[in-house]
Amino acid sequence: MLDKKLKSEIQSAYSAFLQNRGLKPRVSQKLMVAQIARTIGAIQQTSEGERNGDNHICVVEAGTGTGKTLAYLLASVPIAQARKKKVVVATATVALQEQLVMKDLPQLIADAGLVVRYSLAKGRGRYFCLSQAERHLEDQNELGQIALYEDEIARKLDPVVIDQYRTLLNEFAAGRWDGDRDTLSDAIDEDVWRPLTSDHLQCTNRRCPHFSICPFFQARQALDSVDLIVANHDLVLADLSLGGGAILPDPSDTIYIFDEGHHLGDKTTGHFAYSMRVRGSQRWLSKTTRTLNKMLQDCGGHIVLTDYVQKLSTPFSDMETSLEQLQLLLDGMFRERIGSGEKRFRFAQGVLPLELQDVCSGLAGSAEKVVAKFEQIVDVLKEAMDGELADIPRDVAERWYPQVGILLSRAQSVYWLSRSYSKADPQGKSPTARWISALDTADGDDMECRSSPVSAADTLREHLWQVCYGAVLTSATLTALGSFSRMSADLGLPDGSSYERLQSPFDFYSCGELYVPAMKTDPKTPDQHTEEVAEYLEEHLPKMTSVLVLFSSWRQMFTVLERIPDSIKNNVLVQGDLAKHEIISRHKKQIDKDEASIIFGLASFAEGVDLPGSYLTEVIITKLPFGVPDDPVDATMAEWIEMQGGNAFEEWAVPMVSMRLTQATGRLLRTEQDRGTITLLDRRVVSRRYGRKLLDALPPYRRNFA
Repeated sequence: MLDKKLKSEIQSAYSAFLQNRGLKPRVSQKLMVAQIARTIGAIQQTSEGERNGDNHICVVEAGTGTGKTLAYLLASVPIAQARKKKVVVATATVALQEQLVMKDLPQLIADAGLVVRYSLAKGRGRYFCLSQAERHLEDQNELGQIALYEDEIARKLDPVVIDQYRTLLNEFAAGRWDGDRDTLSDAIDEDVWRPLTSDHLQCTNRRCPHFSICPFFQARQALDSVDLIVANHDLVLADLSLGGGAILPDPSDTIYIFDEGHHLGDKTTGHFAYSMRVRGSQRWLSKTTRTLNKMLQDCGGHIVLTDYVQKLSTPFSDMETSLEQLQLLLDGMFRERIGSGEKRFRFAQGVLPLELQDVCSGLAGSAEKVVAKFEQIVDVLKEAMDGELADIPRDVAERWYPQVGILLSRAQSVYWLSRSYSKADPQGKSPTARWISALDTADGDDMECRSSPVSAADTLREHLWQVCYGAVLTSATLTALGSFSRMSADLGLPDGSSYERLQSPFDFYSCGELYVPAMKTDPKTPDQHTEEVAEYLEEHLPKMTSVLVLFSSWRQMFTVLERIPDSIKNNVLVQGDLAKHEIISRHKKQIDKDEASIIFGLASFAEGVDLPGSYLTEVIITKLPFGVPDDPVDATMAEWIEMQGGNAFEEWAVPMVSMRLTQATGRLLRTEQDRGTITLLDRRVVSRRYGRKLLDALPPYRRNFA
């Protein structure tokens, strides 16, 4: 139960915010504050401060204009401070993280009169590793010798790249740069940046000579003294996969706020997906022995290391045999399909042939032994770095530790994928999607084995909901067809979770129109429909000024782009030509000059795009956003629903379309002053039975159906 003191503190902060901003209270915002505070405040805890019960999750769908950030901030931070817990706000992207920290939080905290210490948390991949930079500059001959895949091996450093590395080192040494990639004055290519980072298997931690000035650990140290940490979904999942408390605070002492919470399911399944390239792994094995022999040479033939390396010969040989058998099996499965042009083969219901299961079981067994030996080698190198082994120089151990970490990471990848392929899914639980893709790499053809859970429910239930102190999920789109049931099942939320659906304060009927023109064709006949879409855009785009056109496929988008005349094309900004933020920036500049600007985009432009006022007055959706029919994860999920006696189209496909359509239409009205039209070039919304459900789930736009 929320005590009177905390309730008064929250109410006073809200009143101060409204007064300082000169605003009136929003009903939906007040309700959101109350719902979150009520849920978190009602969490029962033991004398040690541990949570009791499963009523610790609050789910709030809050429409655009509610003011979600202020609501969850006011409702969570005072309670967390009183109970000595941390608040971790997790956004969907790094860009949203930085917006919160650089813009939203400072203003909100100041206007509400709160005393809140906060910090930004990002993964290791966003930070400069001095040891890696020095190693690459000192010893280019070994650069990339143990890359994860042969086609990823770096060439000898280009002089321009060498200059970039030296510049970064100098800028950091001079204190002009803090080692955070996102604070660089000039953008840096991913291929140039990646070698300058490390992961938890490569990092020597406190044993590193640069530990005291390490950008990652400097940033992490700041997390210990703050009340609120702004992270992203990927970082939270990475921390949970390491057991929790490795990067972020311990989950049992944390109240998580998942902003843009509708992404959490996909982020989770993606994080726990596995992959392995067969021929790439064979090539990796052949190089690994040479790499380990070089390590032994540098380490003076250390007797324990020599023993470990020698004991790797048998599991290496077994892995090689299993990979050869796997390659033969996959070649046979694919020969006919590749001839017909197919590049992917999915196993129905995720079930593999027994012969393939057996081969992967053998591969998993030998890979597990390799992982164990690499872990022992890592332990020896740690001892050497600690000065406990006089016969291995510390600097040699420091140089080899991250390289063995890469080997260990690769062996783990082989193990986890082959383990996923070697056993059937537990009865009664959602299946794992399993499929094979044919690849064209720099070293020739390859086969990539992949697996992914189709549902995040079991993973989140075990690693998050059962262990966290409390959690809030919020977004403008959490319901599907007006119900939380789909999301609740997908995320495995506890039975005691609370749910609240809050309406946007916008007057949708007066401000926005949903227009469905007369169309002769249907997306079921894609070529004819694409032609009609092109004709419609050719006729109507010249009359429009600020437009977002959302496509469901690259093919349709580029076909339409080729079809429209140059007079229109000259005003079009196309996804893929530039980074998303650059497209939005150029679009705004065009509108500011009173010139027309049209954005052609796919799913990533259907959400997270904020173009208020004159920056966007027309949203055109070319067709209902059904998923890709042959997506392996969606197809496996559909099979599972059907096997349980359900209707995959009604229970899965249509609800997903409902969420995506709501997100897409939500691009139009971003403030109460916005006006505009949403045009849907898909008559199925009025001609099919499910269309009524989709329309009823949308905000109450004024409707105009030709």
